[in-house]
Amino acid sequence: MVDVVAGAAPPHAERNLERKLHSIARGRYTPDDFVLADAKDSDMAFGVPSAGPVAGAPAGSGTAIAPGRYRSREAHLADARTLVGHGLIDVLLTSASNGERLVADGSIDDEVTLAVRANDTTDIWLGRGSRYRELPSRPFRSVDLEAIAPFCDLVLYSVTFNNDLERDLATLEAYREFRLEAAALGIRHFLEIFNPNAPVALEPGDIPAFVNDAILRTLAGITTSQRPLFLKVAYNGAGALAELIEHDPSLVVGVLGGVAGTTRDTFELLHRVESHGARVALFGRKIKQAESQLDLVRLMPGVLRGELSPEDAVRTYHEALTAAGITPLRDLATDLVLTDPVMRSD
Repeated sequence: MVDVVAGAAPPHAERNLERKLHSIARGRYTPDDFVLADAKDSDMAFGVPSAGPVAGAPAGSGTAIAPGRYRSREAHLADARTLVGHGLIDVLLTSASNGERLVADGSIDDEVTLAVRANDTTDIWLGRGSRYRELPSRPFRSVDLEAIAPFCDLVLYSVTFNNDLERDLATLEAYREFRLEAAALGIRHFLEIFNPNAPVALEPGDIPAFVNDAILRTLAGITTSQRPLFLKVAYNGAGALAELIEHDPSLVVGVLGGVAGTTRDTFELLHRVESHGARVALFGRKIKQAESQLDLVRLMPGVLRGELSPEDAVRTYHEALTAAGITPLRDLATDLVLTDPVMRSD
């Protein structure tokens, strides 16, 4: 949610993000105010495979070591520089180490807000051969906020609730400690709430309501100076999103992209969440694993404005791939299929 009073001067540099959040706060939102974020913080989760596979490389499996199969850190940074340089994103989310490098080499311009992932809870430890994600999330933070403060004033903090009293209590206590430290340093944050990774006594159908209630219960005890700028949540269906926003319209709700899926999944998710009141999208794998990140993101504003249907955006994307001589991962007919189970059941 926006932590400024409508009409007041922003406390930080006036960048795309600030201008858009102020329009939303004043009730002047248009689709051009929708915030697009590129989540390139996957090195905090995946390790070597974090930048995605090399195009055309043979598929790997398990823990097999295969030099040349995965793209490098430098390729990952080059992708970020490209999207920033073309003015296509409002927020670039990275790890602390990559954010520091991009700032040092002048890759972050005056319009894009750099955000750094502030914590790395155990449910995002996704290294090859690991099983941490199968166990209830535990709070952990690699990042030293004081060390990033000279080059970054916005961070992402993530929480995961599992209906496990001891684990969820530890998560809330760690979030409180983080807020106090961040506030003392003048660092803002946005809050990511993952769906349960190891739920206790929760049926799948209970999860949307459980997550919505956990979000609102968490925010109820936080005053303006420490509240997140906006939320980042999983898309649990149109009803769950509408319920959250209806309960408190002052919330600025963003959605995370989840698995890559088809190109139709990407454009359909963007279209649906904007239609149901979300105002931010933070896509990681949906951008990272695209054949052409640039062409994919270029089409997003047209989808948001209603100038392109999700299906037409897929067709236009394939035309761009053909023109660039890029072989698509899927043929057009396959890429037009909606595969996301939540959207299929909406």
